[in-house]
Amino acid sequence: MTATPATAGGGWGAAGANGRAAALRRRYPTVDDLQRAARRRAPRFAYDFVAGGVGDDLCLRRNRRALDAATIVPRWGRDVRAVDPRVRLFGREYALPVGVAPMGLAGLLRAGADEALAAAAQAARIPYTYSSVGNSTIERIGAIAPDVFWFQLYGVPADGHRVSLDLVRRAEAAGAHALLVTLDVPVRAKRSGDVRNGLSVPFRPRPRTVLDVLRAPAWALDLVRHGQPRFGNFLPYVDGRSDARTLASYVYQRMVGPMTWEALARIRDAWPRALVVKGLLHADDAERAVALGADGVLVSNHGGRQLDAAPAALEALPAIAARVGARATVLMDGGIRHGIDLVRALRAGADAALAGRAFLWGYGAAGHEGAAHVADLFAEEFRIALAQAGAADVGALRADGRTLPV
Repeated sequence: MTATPATAGGGWGAAGANGRAAALRRRYPTVDDLQRAARRRAPRFAYDFVAGGVGDDLCLRRNRRALDAATIVPRWGRDVRAVDPRVRLFGREYALPVGVAPMGLAGLLRAGADEALAAAAQAARIPYTYSSVGNSTIERIGAIAPDVFWFQLYGVPADGHRVSLDLVRRAEAAGAHALLVTLDVPVRAKRSGDVRNGLSVPFRPRPRTVLDVLRAPAWALDLVRHGQPRFGNFLPYVDGRSDARTLASYVYQRMVGPMTWEALARIRDAWPRALVVKGLLHADDAERAVALGADGVLVSNHGGRQLDAAPAALEALPAIAARVGARATVLMDGGIRHGIDLVRALRAGADAALAGRAFLWGYGAAGHEGAAHVADLFAEEFRIALAQAGAADVGALRADGRTLPV
C-alpha cells in the first residue's frame, strides 16, 4: 500500500499519522475532550450558558440517557468495504446525515462562532442552520455557506409578524435551502444556571462576572477584539443603532409570544422552499404540521432548554416517524455527539440528525480547526458505526428496521 502524506513515515496505529489533522485527532479524540478544553478557555457564565438546560437539567440529561440506552444490533457477513455515508435531504445531497443545529448567542462561548461553524459545514458538505438570534447576519452566513445554508426562525409576533416575514424574505434572498420554524418557545424558560451567574447581554460588570473574565484571558482578548456579542439579524429594525444593548433590548421586548399554527400557515405561504417545523414531540402535532404543508419535522426538546419534564427527543422519535415519515423528512436533535448517535437516530426513524453543542465545543476549544475537527469526528465515527451495524449506506441501515428499543 502506498503511504499518503498524512501517514507517510508514521507507522501503524492510532498515533502513527502525521500532520495537523492527526495532531488534533490525538489531542481531541472525542467531543468530550473538546468540551473539557472549551470549558477551560471560557468564563464560567459563558460555558454554563451553552452547557446548561432549563430548571434542574433533567431534560438535558434525559436526552443523553436515552441515546446511551439505545443499543444497535449488528448484522454480520455483509460486504461493507465501501461504506457510503451520504444522505439526500430536501432535494440536496449531503456528505453525512448530520448537520449543525441552530444555536442562539453562540458567540458568547467564542467570538465568531456562527461564521466559523458555517465555514466548517460548507467544507464538510453538511447542513448549517443559522439561528435568528445568532451573532452574524443572514446575508453573511448565506455568502459563507451557500451550498448548505438553512435558516431557523423565531417568531416576532409584534406588528402582525412583520419582522418574522421580513426575516423569511431575507433568508430566501440569501439562498437558504430550508426554513426551520420554531414552535417550542411559547414563553421564555427559566434557566437556573444563567440566573445564578447573573448572565446578561450586554454584560454588566458585577464582581463575579469580572472575576470570571479575568480567569479566561484568551476569551477576554477576543472580547476586546470583536466586542460584545450582538443579535446581528435585527440591525435593520432598530433605526440604524448597532450597539449590543439596543439589539438585545429589541429582541427581549419584541420576541415575545408563541408561534401559532395560524402564523405558521402565513409563513408557509410566504416561503417557497423546504419548510421544517422545529420542536415537535407529539405525533398529533407532527401530523398537523404536515397537513399544513411542512416538508419536514424536527423532533426536538430544544436541547433540554425549555421544559424540564419533556421526554427525550429519541423517545418521541419513533411515534412521529411512524405517523409522518412516509410523507415528510424527519429530523432529530437532542444530545447528539458521536457517530454512533447518528445510527441510533436513523434506526429510530430519523432521516438525519442535528448536533449543536458538539460543534460549538470544537470551535470553543480549538477555533476554526476545532469546528472542522468535529465534522471529521462525525464522519469517522459514523462510517465505523455504519459498517459495524452491517450497512453499506444509509438506505441499508434503515432497511434493517426503522424502530429501535429505547
